[in-house]
Amino acid sequence: MTQFIVRRFLLIIPVLLGILLVTFGLARLIPGDPCYVMLGERATPEQCQQFRERFGLNDPILVQFGRYVVNVAQGDFGTSIRDKRPVLDILVERLPMTLELATGAMLFATFFGILLGLIAAVRQNSAVDLATMVVANIGVSMPVFWLGLLLAYLFALTFKGTPLWLPPSGRLTSGLTLPSLISEWNLKGQTGPLVLIVSFLSNSVIVHSILVRRFDVLLDALRHLFLPSVAVGTIPLAIIARMTRSSMLEVLGLDYVRTARAKGLRQAQVVFKHALRNAMLPIVTIIGLSFGTLLAGAVLTETVFALPGMGTQLVSAILARDYPVVQAFTVAIAVMFVFVNLIVDLSYAYLDPRIRLD
Repeated sequence: MTQFIVRRFLLIIPVLLGILLVTFGLARLIPGDPCYVMLGERATPEQCQQFRERFGLNDPILVQFGRYVVNVAQGDFGTSIRDKRPVLDILVERLPMTLELATGAMLFATFFGILLGLIAAVRQNSAVDLATMVVANIGVSMPVFWLGLLLAYLFALTFKGTPLWLPPSGRLTSGLTLPSLISEWNLKGQTGPLVLIVSFLSNSVIVHSILVRRFDVLLDALRHLFLPSVAVGTIPLAIIARMTRSSMLEVLGLDYVRTARAKGLRQAQVVFKHALRNAMLPIVTIIGLSFGTLLAGAVLTETVFALPGMGTQLVSAILARDYPVVQAFTVAIAVMFVFVNLIVDLSYAYLDPRIRLD
């Protein structure tokens, strides 16, 4: 088991280097000159020359890439060309919102996806099975932005004034605030990794409200997060439901399941104790891959629901040819996806004893 984990961690190193290379190259392929985007079309050649020298854009590509890798290894993502701020500060400010959205959507998609898939598999070819798969197919077919607008219209306008009303946009209700963790923990004026971690936690409203025990703010934050999570999590939910049904039907037809039933075990024991765990390998794979879909869908969802996450900032950075921000945000999303896949690989060893023995 230890060798399995070590091998997986070692394989991450070339993957991360490949991510840095691809991200760096793609950022340079964006059409347009950042000088003219930032300084305007009337910028003189002399001004553009000074601009490129200031941000190191005149150096050969290999030199720029080598400098970029060394800086990233030291935790320095550079300075935003547009905002004149350290990119790491922008990342710490924006990433928590996207992680909250992705986590909420993943929990919603996983719970209801597995539940619907189990019901459809246990009641194969019944009306419940047919209805579940129809709902799953509809869920796959709905664009994120359209579903988001539909949910906002339904819960914010149609149900206005009823207990079903939910906020259509924003992160918190106007007037609700949280005390600064930096001040609460006497870190004001300090720098270093600890301050960055505390700032990261402060920008996650859910974690922040739990740490300061403001459960009224926590409830309000969860209410604001519900509609975006449903909007971005519906497509993964449908995919997980279909995969769960397919995998469970395959397992329920195996000999050991028939033996368990012949021994007189209850249906719940057969399904949950014997069949579900052996059916989980492809389901876990789909859940891990769906995380990347959630991060990609966050761009549209954050725009529809006016959420201050990575998606909206990334779009603005691309339009402004802000290379450091584009590179940092893309690398952050890719690294999260890599580590989710690592967790999926490790879960294989837990679910299948044969992998641990190998």
